Amino acid sequence: MILLKKCAWLLMACQLFVSSCSDSNVQSPKNRNIEQRVEMLLRKMTLAEKAGQMTQVGIPTILEQEGYWDAADTLIIDTNKLRKALNEDHIGSFVGKGFYPPSRQEYYHFIKQIQDFAVNETRLAIPIVYATDAVHGAHYTAKSTIFPHQIAMAATWNPTLTEKMAEITAYELRASNTPWNYAPVVDISWQAQWGRIYETFGEDTYLTSTMGKAFSKGAQSDSMANLEKTALCLKHLIGYGSPLYGKDRKNTLMPERFIRQYYLPPFQEAIKSGVKSVMISSGLVNSIPCHVNKFLITELLKEELGFTGIAISDWGDMQFLSDFHKTAPNHKAAVEQMVNAGIDMCMVPYDASFAHHVIDLVNEGAIPLTRIDDAVRRILTFKFELGLFEQPNTHFDDYPDFGSKKFAKESYRAAAEGITLLKNNNILPLEKGKKILVTGVAAHSLNYLNGPWTRSWSGQDTSYNDNEKNTIFEALIEKNGAANTSYYAGTSYDADLNTKETLKAAKNADCIVICLGEEPATERPSDIKELYLPKAQRQFVKELHKTGKPIVLVMVQGRTRIISDLTQLADGIIMAYYPSHEGGDALADILLGDVNPSGKLPLTYQKYAAAPMPYIHTVTDRADNFGGYSDYDPQWPFGFGLSYTEFTYDKIALNKKELTKNDCLIVTVQLTNSGKRSGKEVVQLYLRDEYASIDPDFERLIRFKKVSLLPGETKEIEFKISQKDLAFVSAENKWMTESGEFTLATGNRMDQKKSVKFTLKSNTVNK
Repeated sequence: MILLKKCAWLLMACQLFVSSCSDSNVQSPKNRNIEQRVEMLLRKMTLAEKAGQMTQVGIPTILEQEGYWDAADTLIIDTNKLRKALNEDHIGSFVGKGFYPPSRQEYYHFIKQIQDFAVNETRLAIPIVYATDAVHGAHYTAKSTIFPHQIAMAATWNPTLTEKMAEITAYELRASNTPWNYAPVVDISWQAQWGRIYETFGEDTYLTSTMGKAFSKGAQSDSMANLEKTALCLKHLIGYGSPLYGKDRKNTLMPERFIRQYYLPPFQEAIKSGVKSVMISSGLVNSIPCHVNKFLITELLKEELGFTGIAISDWGDMQFLSDFHKTAPNHKAAVEQMVNAGIDMCMVPYDASFAHHVIDLVNEGAIPLTRIDDAVRRILTFKFELGLFEQPNTHFDDYPDFGSKKFAKESYRAAAEGITLLKNNNILPLEKGKKILVTGVAAHSLNYLNGPWTRSWSGQDTSYNDNEKNTIFEALIEKNGAANTSYYAGTSYDADLNTKETLKAAKNADCIVICLGEEPATERPSDIKELYLPKAQRQFVKELHKTGKPIVLVMVQGRTRIISDLTQLADGIIMAYYPSHEGGDALADILLGDVNPSGKLPLTYQKYAAAPMPYIHTVTDRADNFGGYSDYDPQWPFGFGLSYTEFTYDKIALNKKELTKNDCLIVTVQLTNSGKRSGKEVVQLYLRDEYASIDPDFERLIRFKKVSLLPGETKEIEFKISQKDLAFVSAENKWMTESGEFTLATGNRMDQKKSVKFTLKSNTVNK
């Protein structure tokens, strides 16, 4: 047994001490590079210890409870279970949360107890690495800062805000002793029904790549070992967001060309930014489960992209391969498939069976020991890079800003910049002091504002809410006065509650704010069969329209639920997404004019359930047979969003009309705030290849910039583009550019468009 006392860690923080009856000083001094330290440790490990490092289990496996899913409201470790997990099964990683949101103090000491045992009571003193999902703040820790979900962050079109969200999330995770975050989600979703769209940055490759890089920068900085930063895990390689039938963990039909051009770049850019772990999709691509796809994990991710980090499974995918996907007759065969495909760590999470299967399979010759060594080498390197050998725990008192008002202001700012105004028939902003009736399922609910993955997995449990935060109704009371603001629920998510009483109350109102919503849910429970909002909510709007009162619809939802039968009934429509529990205040400020909305849609708002179509599509997909363009007919297009002021796109200009191989074009867009209020506008630049060897995209976002303008102010926004921005993936699955004519366009995505053409003189093919 290792006897490594706390004083040794304090006195020799720069060196790992390992001692036993047969070995001492296994670890090298601090100045020895990580690779050498890993190899020294790897040579000391038994097969069982290696298999344990590849195994991640959930925390219920070591708690004082009988069954894994037995609900418990404390995090009390069963020391016998812990000893077995670390000394017999040699578990290298833990994942999860309690069945309630523990306090920062509970989390900290719980993880510290596991970590202290690992570094003091195991043979090789290898620290564990603890992971959790923190996709919009450290949301499983009580009183942490909750941010808008990623889809709302993308709607800000402001990477600086995403960077700040990731920075604060990392700080608050480390405050609770958690060093590894399963975020960001860089899936692209073109499937409007898919229930986890709200976790993504939308449907566009460039926007997602930009936001993913910003997230990486904020969370990791230059070093994962920084005790205010965390390691990240990109999710979910690949195609997870576009299942054929819109259902979670199901099959995606996708050619390799699409994977390379649209779905892979966000992963590639984040890996370049230093992200050292990737979670493999629980779905299938072309009927091959991603977890057994050696081409995807080993050849594409590790070899072609040069990824040196950890490829980790998603929750329970060992079991899924056998029990659900039916590619393996039993769990042992599933382990053989996934490890040989390139999985380095398995999120089992119920027990240590994965490790036991690995041992048997290696001894039987079914898995090469070299594959195991490669996986463990990656895991140990990850732990060294996180600084866990030198500093296995953070210091509890080093995080005074946890859950602070300062951090809450950043969440509010993100919510305010993401909320998107979609329609305004001169109803907004509302005049303060007027009688406002606030109604609808989302009007008086923090859960709807926060969405899933908030304090609980589904986000539906009301007992864990931060009740000092304002719902939309409460925020409007504060800003418009209790005497001028009334509330009736009207409906639940899918049933009438008190429509008659609400109609009576509407008689005394000057305006009705109807907050429609999508009930928080994630993964399989978020699967839907109908893109329209439930009939009860839509009928409720129609009944209130009969009163003749002006109506503002506020859509609190994680995807674009169809409201084509309601758009003509409303004078104003706002897309709020899941804006967090700071979103009530942000929405009230926008409704009453204290904040000028500046959000833009990061996805197409669909009009038709039968034929949802993303903005990324080819010229042929767009065109009818007679040369016109009619097939892309959304309710509102990608990139659209209104303001309380007016912006005029005056012109777009180039510094030259020809682009050569080693040169760049300078694109200048002139923009004027022609309205009477200060405002922010997202200047978007789109590219179109007029002719190509494959059917070209009708348009493709290649640059954007959010700018602030005073009334009457004119600015020139400059972009630089190179030949690389013109590239596409060929029929041979190679990135290439072709000479010819191209069009650059900008505008407000509705009734203003400015464009300019240029030519490229040379071809290139990237092998």
